[in-house]
Amino acid sequence: MAIQQSYSAKTNKQGQQYSEGYLTPKSANTVQNHYMAPERVIPVIFIPGIMGSNLRMSPERQQRLKKKNNIAWRPDSKMEAIKLGNASPAERQLQLDPSATMVDLYDPKSNPTGDKKESAADRHDNADPDKSTGLSKEEARQRGWGEVFFGSYGQVLNTFETLLNRMFSNGKLQPDWKKVVGVDPKDWQAASALPKLSEADLKQTTNGCWFPVHAFGYNWLQSNGEAAKLLAKRIDAVIARYQKTAKCEKVILVTHSMGGLVGRAICHPSYGNLQDKVLGIVHGVMPAIGAAAAYRRMLAGFEGGGIADWVVGNTGPKVMPVLANAPGGLQLLPSTAYGPNWLRIIDSGGKVLKQLPARDPYDEIYKRADVWWGLLREGWINPAGDKIAGVERTRKLLSVSRDFHQDIAHYYHPCSYAHYGCDNNRKAFQNVMWEVKARQAVANLDVLQIVDDSEQGNLQLMNPQAKPAAGSYPEGISAFIRRPTDPGDQTVPMLSADDQLRSGIFKGVFRQTGYEHQASYQNDKAIASTLYSIIQIAKQMKWKEA
Repeated sequence: MAIQQSYSAKTNKQGQQYSEGYLTPKSANTVQNHYMAPERVIPVIFIPGIMGSNLRMSPERQQRLKKKNNIAWRPDSKMEAIKLGNASPAERQLQLDPSATMVDLYDPKSNPTGDKKESAADRHDNADPDKSTGLSKEEARQRGWGEVFFGSYGQVLNTFETLLNRMFSNGKLQPDWKKVVGVDPKDWQAASALPKLSEADLKQTTNGCWFPVHAFGYNWLQSNGEAAKLLAKRIDAVIARYQKTAKCEKVILVTHSMGGLVGRAICHPSYGNLQDKVLGIVHGVMPAIGAAAAYRRMLAGFEGGGIADWVVGNTGPKVMPVLANAPGGLQLLPSTAYGPNWLRIIDSGGKVLKQLPARDPYDEIYKRADVWWGLLREGWINPAGDKIAGVERTRKLLSVSRDFHQDIAHYYHPCSYAHYGCDNNRKAFQNVMWEVKARQAVANLDVLQIVDDSEQGNLQLMNPQAKPAAGSYPEGISAFIRRPTDPGDQTVPMLSADDQLRSGIFKGVFRQTGYEHQASYQNDKAIASTLYSIIQIAKQMKWKEA
């Protein structure tokens, strides 16, 4: 009996397919089956969230920081993560500077690692495709898999590459697809009635079509609008690459978190202007109109208390010098579309003493450095002593963020799908509440001054207008940020994510439970709903006649 061996086609740098076989003795009676990809190609491009793209720094910045390599951000490297966790606020500002960083792209020709002993292949060794994908490490690197946080996104990249190109075997549906085909989308918590995906539909849509999965990193410190312009050019390049050997006209985008804002901007006429080359977008856990957690984290650090939070910054002075100087980070703050009165000052009984914004969060909250509840702390923004950085520059960056928010406020690709967390057990900050404790009522909260700051959301305040009794000190007043109380995914509140549902534009929305924000694509319902959405988008493809 002949031994059957199967090999998937590989692609070179020019996008051309090739296959490799092996010489065997006649006595081995081995049959080698080589499978070439179909002639029609729809690339699936994954765009990660904030902090999900690997960054490198300029040679000048590397020299200033006296680093042996040019890694600015690479969470897959435990050693680099530990170093960043131990870094001072000034070092963090310099290392994560949008003007001195770029995406750590794979470039085996010039090997831009900043370390003569480290090749580009060594740097991008985190890209580790499963055997089931048929991809070599080199192919995965060429597709950008090493540009992103593989520890978080590797599973979803492997899953999509395998399943989107292995639907049937000998005419029979693969077992993993039985979790999607013929299943009522309500099982994945669809917000409205959606048609089941039939096996016939899957065959008809995917027959003769290849779905290579790419990952596109972007500089999440820079404006999402600027990131979108760069990624739009890369999408054009990917399409052109596949057009050398096949039919390739459009791509499908799959996004995570802030990557959704980038994805929208890629298609928006003011930025990437690529709507006609994007067949559709699947948005995962997108902070569609911002996340109030961004305000909390800039003043009090990331709130989880774990090692990851220590690395990204578990205190205000560690987070502020990075995000206050980064347009991308500032664009995660709640936009005007988020609505009024989400920042509240309450007393111990829960009575609202003050709430903001009335209309404009940028002028009323974000640009304020003169009140204790304002976003900006002058002493935290520029610990490195940069000549340009400071309160006034951050205010200008906030104006840029406002313009970006206004541009994309009501814009979504017309063929969009979304899934996100609406979990009562995964509380998120829809509102940020400062609870003030004082023995006597404070007539004017705005005059209170910070005496002491825990740097994690606990303040000691004083009222300079109070008149203490002779021989005593002004009475102390405390304030702290309450824990989140609203449904979401522990980062994005349902209110923000639901803007996608309220828009009336989306073809399908899945309001899900059971996962934390960063780990959303490790959830079975999120994966199934995304695969369903990708196929529904692919059904819209109308190929041009040759």
